[in-house]
Amino acid sequence: MIAKPKRRSVSYAKWGYIFIAPFFLAFFIFQLIPLASTIYYSFFEYYRSGLKVIGPNFVGLQNYVKLLSADLPKYMGNTLIMWIIGFVPQIVVSLLLAVWFTDTRLNLRCQPFFKTVIYMPNLIMASAFAMLFFTMFSDNGPVNTTLISLGILSEPFRFLSSVAGTRGLVGLMNFLMWFGNTTILLMAAVMGIDLSLFEAAEIDGCTPWQTFWRITMPLIRPILVYVLITSLIGGLQMFDVPQVLTNGKGNPDRCATTMIMYLNNHMFSKNYGLAGAVSTVLFLICAVLCVVVTKTLDPVDKKGGKIK
Repeated sequence: MIAKPKRRSVSYAKWGYIFIAPFFLAFFIFQLIPLASTIYYSFFEYYRSGLKVIGPNFVGLQNYVKLLSADLPKYMGNTLIMWIIGFVPQIVVSLLLAVWFTDTRLNLRCQPFFKTVIYMPNLIMASAFAMLFFTMFSDNGPVNTTLISLGILSEPFRFLSSVAGTRGLVGLMNFLMWFGNTTILLMAAVMGIDLSLFEAAEIDGCTPWQTFWRITMPLIRPILVYVLITSLIGGLQMFDVPQVLTNGKGNPDRCATTMIMYLNNHMFSKNYGLAGAVSTVLFLICAVLCVVVTKTLDPVDKKGGKIK
């Protein structure tokens, strides 16, 4: 018998690695190396005083002790409070709009128009949004003028001179800028649910409220986890809105000073050691909170599989 020649198997796996290599190369150069450098210098005394550069001198955990004994916990609390003020109404309104727009029984008209309108604030620069709110809610701005003319107020309310007013404006701006993006994501999640599940629930006599909590919410949980984590990371990195609104001061009483504003102050003063410590603490907080959110909203059963 004549042996048939063996065919050479062609492996295309290497082409996949070649195509993704640029991403890993860029990630290694522009993210991983700077991250490692930041963590490294956080253990050093390294800053510039005038024309004189002091350090780098190894000081161990001294920078971290100095941060925790200073106002870092206060700024962390400010950041979380303003994020919660903006995120809670954002997720509630986005869920309502997503369910409303995707409900086939309502058959709403002009849906593309409304989707475009609610997404448009996301296209506006945060600095421009902050300047707009600064003008609108100033002591002599149109909001105070309107409230006084309607007889609701007898004198202008100083929004930017009160803790609640300043934090409320920052939360309101974050809500207006991002609820459209969240709505689009949740709409995509709801539209991915099999319609036969809703039909079966309707035949079984489920109320809309039961359908929402028993079918919609469990099936869009992965997108909810994604939205919550990305919003949490963005909230902890909050900078431009309070920076422009308070002119970089975070007043009154530094109630609007965020972690990144505090970091920016150290970078401006060329204190690289403390800036690196702030960045490292922020990185660890983000990592811990993301793990907690993932484990809480996407639990795993005892056998290792995800709970459906």
